[in-house]
Order: sequence, then C-alpha cells, then structure tokens
Amino acid sequence: MQGQPEESDRPRSVRTAQFRVAELDCAEEIRQLEQAVGRQPGIVELKFDIFKNRMTAIYDQAVTDPKQIITRISEIGMRAQPWAPLSAQHALPWWKQWPTWLAALSAASLIIGTTIQFTHAGDSAAFWTSRAAYMAAILAALWQVAPKAWAALSRRQPDMNLLMTVAVFGAIAINEWFEAATVSFLFCVALLLEHWSMGRARRAISALMDLSPPTARRIDAAGKAESLPVEDIELGALISVRPGEKIPLDGVIRAGQSAINEAPITGESRPVDKQPGQEVFAGTINEDGALEIEVTHIAADSTLARIAQMVEEAQAARAPSQQWVERFAQYYTPAMMALALTIAVIPPLLFAANWSEWIYRGLVVLVIACPCALVISTPVSIVSALTAAARQGVLIKGGRYLESCATIQTIAFDKTGTITVGKPVVQSVTPVNSYSRKQLLEVASALEAQSSHPIASAIRHFAAAEEIDTPTVEDHQLLSGRGVVGNIAGEPYWIGSHRLVHEQADESPGVHEKAMELEQAGHSVIAVGTRKQVIGLISVADAPREIAAQVLVSLREAGVKRIDILTGDNQATAEAVAQIIAADHVKAECLPEDKLNYIQQLTSQGEGVAMVGDGVNDAPALAASTVGIAMAAMGTDTAIETADVALMSDDLSRIPWLIRHARRTLTIVRQNIVFALGLKVLFIILTLFGEATLWMAIAADMGASLLVIFNGLRLLNAADRREA
Repeated sequence: MQGQPEESDRPRSVRTAQFRVAELDCAEEIRQLEQAVGRQPGIVELKFDIFKNRMTAIYDQAVTDPKQIITRISEIGMRAQPWAPLSAQHALPWWKQWPTWLAALSAASLIIGTTIQFTHAGDSAAFWTSRAAYMAAILAALWQVAPKAWAALSRRQPDMNLLMTVAVFGAIAINEWFEAATVSFLFCVALLLEHWSMGRARRAISALMDLSPPTARRIDAAGKAESLPVEDIELGALISVRPGEKIPLDGVIRAGQSAINEAPITGESRPVDKQPGQEVFAGTINEDGALEIEVTHIAADSTLARIAQMVEEAQAARAPSQQWVERFAQYYTPAMMALALTIAVIPPLLFAANWSEWIYRGLVVLVIACPCALVISTPVSIVSALTAAARQGVLIKGGRYLESCATIQTIAFDKTGTITVGKPVVQSVTPVNSYSRKQLLEVASALEAQSSHPIASAIRHFAAAEEIDTPTVEDHQLLSGRGVVGNIAGEPYWIGSHRLVHEQADESPGVHEKAMELEQAGHSVIAVGTRKQVIGLISVADAPREIAAQVLVSLREAGVKRIDILTGDNQATAEAVAQIIAADHVKAECLPEDKLNYIQQLTSQGEGVAMVGDGVNDAPALAASTVGIAMAAMGTDTAIETADVALMSDDLSRIPWLIRHARRTLTIVRQNIVFALGLKVLFIILTLFGEATLWMAIAADMGASLLVIFNGLRLLNAADRREA
C-alpha cells in the first residue's frame, strides 16, 4: 500500500499480526486480499509471503482487531487463522490433502455419471442417477471455487472463478450436465496442480538449510568440545570439525589443514586445499583433516541462509501473471451477458419485434457464449504437452514454464556437472627422465591407493583401465593439503601438486614449461618424483560431456542466439571447456550472488533466458531465470526443486527438443483459442440474422470442445527423436 506512515510516526495503538491463509498461492489471491482487507478501516499495511501462506497485517487496534480481519478474509472465500509455523509432521503429503480428495471425488462422480448416462439411455431411474452423479462431480469441483466466484460478483470484478461458475450453471440451465461436470472437474485439476507446484517451491527453500548440520562442537576456554544447536553458537566462537564432516557455520580456519569440497556453494569441481586464515562456508565438506574454525557468521546469516533468501526473493519476483483467459474473463462474461440481454430486450422494445423470438435468440447467444471450448482449449493442450515431455525424460512443473521455454533466446550453462561430467578425469600422462608411462602410473596408483581424494580416484581408475599392477607402498605418509610420500621397493617416491616439486626435488626447465602449459589449458597438474628428480606429470580435468558440443549446435539450430557458461572454476579451466564446445561467453570464479546477478542482467534485456545447472550454488540463478533447468539425475534436491524443468536422465539433448516442443505447444494453444472464439463470433452473427437455433448452438459448442481437445491431444504424439 502506498502512502503509509513511517514506523516512528505510527500511533501507539498500531500492532502487527500474522495469519496463515490457506488459499494464498499466487498474485491473484494477493490482489483479492489487498482489495478486501487492505481497504478495511484500521489497516495500515499488508505484507505477503506466498511460500509460507502468510499474511502480515499492521493495524490500528483502536479501530480493528485480528478477529475482524479473519472474518473479512472468510467473506471473500478464503480461510485464515493466527500464524503458527507448520512442523514437518503436520505437512501432509499431497495425496492426503483436501484439494486432492475433492479432485478424486469429482473424477469418480464424473465417470459414474457418464457410464450410467450412455449405457442406460431411456431408463428413468438411470436418468436421475446420472444427474445425481454429475451434481456430485460439480459440487466437489466447485467447493473451493463458488465462494470466490460469489465474492468476485459482490465486488463486481469478474475473475476466472466467476467465469467457470457461470459456465457450469449455464450448462446446467440448458440441461448439458455432462458438459457442466467435465468443465468443473478440469478446473478442479488445474487448481490442484497450482497447489502442488507451490508446495514444491516451498520445499525448495527449506531444503537449502538441511545441507548444513543442525549442531556444532563449540570449544570452550578449557579446550573442551560441547555439541550445541547451530542457532546457539555465537559470533567469534571456536568450533571443531572432524574429517568427513560437513562444516556447520561460516568461518575462518584457525588450526589445521584440509581439502574442502565446496561444490555445494561455489560449484568448484574439485576440493580446495585450505590453510589457517582461509575462509570456509557452512554446508561444505571437510575431506581429510581436523579443523578448528572461528565463526564469522551466525546461522541465520550464513552463506546457505543467504542463498535461501535469494531463492525466495527471485521466485517471488517472478510471481505468475494472470493467464490470458483469466484476464479475458473480466470482460468476456459481463459482455456476453449484456449482449444476450440486449438481443432479447431491445428489438421488442424499440421496434415492436416478437418477444418470444428475440428472447429465444438471446438464449442462443447465452448458450454459444458458454466458454467451455475456450476454457478447455488451453489445459488439454498443456496437459498433453507435459505428458509427452515426461515420456522424453523432461519433467516440466507447469504450463507457464512450458510456454516460457518457447521464448528462450539465451541459455546460460553451469559448467561442473552440467556441461562437464562432474568429476576429474585423467587427460594426459607425461613421463620424463627415462621413466616409462607404465612405471609412472605404477608409482602414482600405488601412492594414491589409500586416498579418498577425487583426483586420487581418477588416477587409480585410469591405471586400472590400462591394466597397471599396483605395487606395495611402505612408510606411507600424508602431507596434508600437498600430497603423499612413501617407499616402493625400498625407493622413496612422492606425488602431489605442482608446488610440491620445489619441496621434494629439482624441477628442470622442460618439466616446468610442460606443467605451465597444462595449467594454462585448465588442467590440474599432478607431479610424481623421487628425492632427486621428477619422473612425470599427470594432468587431470573435468571433461565436457561427449554430446555437449553437438547439443550447442542443435540449440543454435532451434533459434537460441547466445550460449554462455557460468562456473566457480578458474578462468583458464572455464575457457578451455568453452573453446571445446564453442560457447559464446564465459564468466568464471562465480559465487551464487555472481550467477544470480548475471542472470538478472540478461533477463533485464527483455529476452527469454534459461539457466541450466545442478548444484545449490545454481539455485538462485535457476529461480531468477525465465526458465530454470536442472540436471535431475546427479543434481542436488534443492536445484531440482527450485528449477522449473528437470532433465531426469541428465540428457542435454532434451533441451533443444524441449524448445521445439514448447513452440509447437504454443502454436496449438493459439489455434485452439482462435478457433473457439471465432466459432462464437460466427454463431453470434448467425443468431442476429435468425439462422441459428439452440440445438445448433449446443452442437457447435460441443463440437468446438471436442475439436480443441483432439487438436491438443496431438501433442501426445511428440516424436522420440534425439537432437544430438
């Protein structure tokens, strides 16, 4: 609300109350609440959180109170109660929630009524039984719609609920019970899908916080460790984290060294070696060393908490606009009623025409104005398209996201786990100083035999693929954050990062030049040697998926103008991958905030932008993009929940297919809408000339409904062809 006084200027009688509004799912409910409650005397300001069904009211208790606010909400067909957070055990699964039961009851009643009507035609008892079944289907479907329709009528602001209610009762009035029940059921299913979609969005945000452990071990002044909830750990406290554990809070290392897996936050494809004085994030994983960490952010202000906030803000900023039919309904329904009344009344009054004839023509207009074909045209096409996509391994979370896919002009890919396979792979083996490739791999695989580091696993797997026998290592010793030393057949060897060379042996100019060449190509260089010399270099990198380059070609053929890569990796690594797959632009060393800002800059240019990712660090960008696409097979739960589209088999070739499928769907939806409206215009013209009858109108309306249904069902036959 505009023009509200500053908090310091408000009367002392101003209070704040929070309410849980069960139906608060989208911008339409916000608009209704602002109009009905926001204009109530004593209301200073309203705030909304659709992800938690929460409305916050700032009110003057001298004028109104929470009970009056709840009463006003109930008058517009919504249910409210004082706010109380729902615990996990109170969050019922979708199949136990009342909208699901209403849809199931409506479906069952519709099936029963249809079966009886068409199998026992002419039977009086069957006639009334089918009518009763149809009425049950209608009542179940309109149970949550009718109160909102009445409220819209009372406010003289027609909406989709009023449109549907008028259509249903219009069908009943002309004795088309099957049509009335069918339209009621379809609208009930649409509401159920919206309810389910919002539930997934809410779980996406709560899932973020589950990535960090709920407790932390705080070290007191005496050096003893005590396990406490993370909410009770104060700023500046010292906590201990053991090898293999998740880091519970943001902080700075004060003692210990370790490799930290930061993939959940930065998307870095390999663990990062951390020393005292370096920063670590909540939710990241301590690989192999004990750490003591000084807390720099409390739990509510951790990196994960900030990511959760960004996801919520990005989702809320792109709240769905009203569908075209809903906006059209504000004008269509009253216009058709006015037109029917005009046709029935004006000619007899002004031109002494026959009353019965023109009333009949008015009824014909009312019948043909029934928006059944128009209302069915979009959902049947969308449901068919969503079903076809699911058969292709593409999970789309709603029709609006499918339609948005048709507008994509720019795609930004996360690198690690999306464009690449998501794990390090040996790229080259370079023996030096008279050592053979076989000898180099024997030493390297032996020294890395006991390590759980991803790079060590890559070397072992590569050696095994080349059938290298692994010798026994004695006096094995881990150099934390640097490498490993040990004796093989009585000879001391070492393996580690390029910087370990200067501690263990002399590096020749040729070896140094080769190592720098590999590093500039984006590879991690692993050196192996004795105390006297380097015996070889092994380069490791996260390789692009085999089909990545061809997918980008297919995307350009599908009309995508720009393809970018966003990654937490270093610039050299990112550019090396971009060159292989021919991407247009690279932004490296990205934190979640950087990816979010980059996507927001692209979307501000007015073109459709898709973000493709798999990690928590991608979640804010996925939410802010026009369409967020998650790699579901290896992606995190949060990325999958936040995204609008999930590739269930991580098959990138489905993205070009999705864009083409979305554009075909949008074409069919437009065809259906134009046909449904065009037929109505045609019959209105025929009615004015006395050439249309009630039976013709009924047949045309039913025929139009069937035609748009069959046209939409064509989308189920989407060909299963690979784009790459």
